[in-house]
Amino acid sequence: MLFSEFALWCERIEQLSGRLEMIDLIAGVLPDLDEEDLPIFVRFIRGLIFPDWSPTNLGIGPNLLYDAVAYVGGKKRSDIVMLVNKTGDAGKAVELFLLREKTQQARLFPGEELTLAEVYVTFERMADTGGAKSQREKQRNIQLLFSNASPLDGRYLTRLMLEELRIGVGEGNVRDAIARAFGVNPPLVDRAHQVINDLGEVARLAKSDPGALEKVNIELFRPVKVMLAQAGTIQDMITGSREVAAEFKYDGSRFQFHRSDDRTIIYSRRLEDLTDALPDVAEKLNAVCSGDLILDGEVIAIKDGRPMPFQTVLRRIRRKHDVAGHVGEIEMIPLVFDILYKDGRSLIDLPLTERRLILEESVTGSVAPQIRSSDEEELLAFYHAALDEGHEGIMLKVPASPYIPGNRGKHWIKCKPEVETMDLAVIGGEWGEGRRARHFGSFLLACRDDQDHLLPVSRVATGINDETLGILYDLFKDRVISESGKEVTFEPGIIFEIGYSEIQKSPNYASGYALRFPRFVRIRDDKRMDEIESLSSIIGRYRLAGERNGDQSPPRKNTLI
Repeated sequence: MLFSEFALWCERIEQLSGRLEMIDLIAGVLPDLDEEDLPIFVRFIRGLIFPDWSPTNLGIGPNLLYDAVAYVGGKKRSDIVMLVNKTGDAGKAVELFLLREKTQQARLFPGEELTLAEVYVTFERMADTGGAKSQREKQRNIQLLFSNASPLDGRYLTRLMLEELRIGVGEGNVRDAIARAFGVNPPLVDRAHQVINDLGEVARLAKSDPGALEKVNIELFRPVKVMLAQAGTIQDMITGSREVAAEFKYDGSRFQFHRSDDRTIIYSRRLEDLTDALPDVAEKLNAVCSGDLILDGEVIAIKDGRPMPFQTVLRRIRRKHDVAGHVGEIEMIPLVFDILYKDGRSLIDLPLTERRLILEESVTGSVAPQIRSSDEEELLAFYHAALDEGHEGIMLKVPASPYIPGNRGKHWIKCKPEVETMDLAVIGGEWGEGRRARHFGSFLLACRDDQDHLLPVSRVATGINDETLGILYDLFKDRVISESGKEVTFEPGIIFEIGYSEIQKSPNYASGYALRFPRFVRIRDDKRMDEIESLSSIIGRYRLAGERNGDQSPPRKNTLI
């Protein structure tokens, strides 16, 4: 497939508003793709370049991309930035730039059309580029792509490189399209995706050998999404004298530990490789287990016998230099609470009780404490013990539950003090004044709708101390894609946990809702963009809160930004 054909499909999808129309269109394309193009198309159409499980990334920021595109057009970066500020969309800005600058060039120097596979190979080459000259080499490859790209190609190349395709195709749409395209039962596609963690590979199997989807299995060093919990109460979980497994809920960083006899990797919740950042944690885990296994757990920071806030762990994870010199500053403790794989055998379909037995046989230390009870008083005492020790609360788990990667259902419930929070994407900000001069003083936050569009829902400026201001400036300075006066637009990808007092209807934000008294809690570096709060969830929270004005209907949806 030519990349220009892919761009045309993206443009068609971008103009659709209905989910079923999207699924039908994508399902109509997939059967005609060959074995090489099919997995690439499936990933690209979701705005991904590499498989979900892969920690590989391009490492390209907006400024590097703008410099490369400007070079192709014989202009300056400022010419691109001006168009980005005007359109608010880096992809459309590059399209307009190429349309203007390449018209004359095309007459004189017609380029070769890019294929989908060639674009992917170039992306792989950029991701593999490291060392002192890596930025220069990446820029050269970006120039190569754009020198052969049509203006429309440029729109979607830009968005792919900045990991924001903006056509509204979510994971669920692609799963359903694969099932429809190849006549496969949707739950089978869903199950295969949970285990393989790559819809591109799932599509390839669905086309070449649908029966193989039933045989796929979890593999070492191919991380899966972690199982998630939803908020709940002890009373709800033990209704009917039902016994539950209870564990402490830690304020740390989730990890997935993969180990064979000659290799060890610690993956984050976002499936990034954290092994180099946490060598002491890897050493501790290696010391307490043996054989081939995959463990699920959380790493916390301890000082003077008390757990430290999540941000302490985050600072260690973010450190790029002199990690060894900071290992002894604050102790990092891994706490393991589940096992997914042991010596060639997948365990995710076993009930929690059986997995727990295997875990305790396989790991001789670092296993998180657990009790099983149906007694409310005993569970309340366990809850208060967790709080007294400085933890967030407790987790309640159904003993018969399997491990379902990526699932957030009623099998796992988190109980903690009632402070309402939600995780939102940062899409913009505003330069600060006074003490916050030369820093970003406030941030624009967004939820996602059912087509994965980002909808503004709040601004936040409180809860950010001076130290955090500096951290946030360093985090966002290279993610600026446009500026207008004091307002800035960021490349999405950073998530904040935000506390609030209530949710209100609001015509001021495209979501139709606003947060009252929003307050910054922490950076959710452990979460992916597809895990941020959904608009439907916000509507559910609003209705549950039961505003006294008697109007529980959702507001009219405003125009997307």
